[in-house]
Amino acid sequence: MTLCYYLVMIDLQDLRARPDVYKQTLKNKNIALDVDEFLKIDEQRKSLIPEVEDMRKKQNEVSKDIPNMKGKEKENILKEMKVLSDDLKKKQEALKEVEEKWNDMQLKLPSIPLDTVPVGKDDSENEEVKKEGKPKKFDFDIKDHTELGEKLDIIDIPRGVKIAGARSYFLKGNGARLEQALLKFALDHLADKGWTVFSPPIMVGWDCLMGTGFFPGAEEQTYEVDDNYLIGTSEVSVCSYHKDEILDLKGLPKKYCGISPCFRREAGTYGKDTKGLYRVHQFMKVEQVVLCEANQEVAMGIFEEIRNNAEEVLQALDLPYRVVNVCTGDMGQGKVFMQDIETWMPSRDGYCETHSCSYLGDFQSRRLNIRYEEDGKKKFVHTLNNTCIATPRILIPLIETYQNKDGSVTIPEALRPYMGGQATL
Repeated sequence: MTLCYYLVMIDLQDLRARPDVYKQTLKNKNIALDVDEFLKIDEQRKSLIPEVEDMRKKQNEVSKDIPNMKGKEKENILKEMKVLSDDLKKKQEALKEVEEKWNDMQLKLPSIPLDTVPVGKDDSENEEVKKEGKPKKFDFDIKDHTELGEKLDIIDIPRGVKIAGARSYFLKGNGARLEQALLKFALDHLADKGWTVFSPPIMVGWDCLMGTGFFPGAEEQTYEVDDNYLIGTSEVSVCSYHKDEILDLKGLPKKYCGISPCFRREAGTYGKDTKGLYRVHQFMKVEQVVLCEANQEVAMGIFEEIRNNAEEVLQALDLPYRVVNVCTGDMGQGKVFMQDIETWMPSRDGYCETHSCSYLGDFQSRRLNIRYEEDGKKKFVHTLNNTCIATPRILIPLIETYQNKDGSVTIPEALRPYMGGQATL
């Protein structure tokens, strides 16, 4: 049997030194885990490993001498080795059981959020930090995006449901062209700034979803295909691109953007946001992913950059939006700091999430084993990600905001070059 040494998913020295901080973080992030129980298992593992190694070492040393032994001496040694072998097997089984528990619990331990993160139970306690643009005032009774889309023959939800079930849809004609225009506009916006564009795999292995922090926890939201899984964001594929690699410090930060179809089962959301394109099973995204040095100041500067990239797209589309600091109970296990961008949706008479910007410290890089070398020491990179555009959700505020009294929809000027100069739908 080969001993299984798992990757250390968090800074265990920090956990051992500050268990109360982790206990409070678990509480604030609504994660059920017993830190004291984990530390107990951690101690058991630490004591079992040298015991097993010593027994294996002795077994190997004696095994080398046995061929040179004879008679009673050999007989006695063989008996001793039989007892040692039985004891070793029991110790190995005990270690395996302990390590499985140790690893499973470690996978649920959270990142410690920055001090600036608001403490709250859910999204109702997120804090608004800025607002851009003013919601348009209409002098006629507005229609929602589904009614507009059906009348313009650019959205067909009934036929989508007919062939693929609930939360399915067709974008058709100018609707499909508008989606492609949005994606290409966002992609060009990033490429013009020097970002490397990826068209990544949309099926990945369990290790990539574990490595990016979606497993364990999001299994019920994820579609499984044979031994692989469909991604819910290209963050999974693109962040895993450098899995098990040691990067050159001079090449950091790595600024990547992935464009891909994305899939989400939406399990547990029966009856929630069922109308229209807000919560669907299949969508498209241009996602920003950054790997940088392990420096919080540098990372937070990049955080501003990637959020601004998304804001610039919304500003170019002249869509009103706001930015909120996401509270502990809404930010997820691995996040250190997180902001959402919420765009104004006229039919909902409110701001709704269209983008999420996250800083995860070394949470993902430890799981994916992505490091760099500095001053002779290997360090884990820090990772960040943010949506630049996601469709069809962004079509909701766009179509509704740009609707006209006659039922037509004006195409934002920024998108017209991608629509062959077309000005209206």
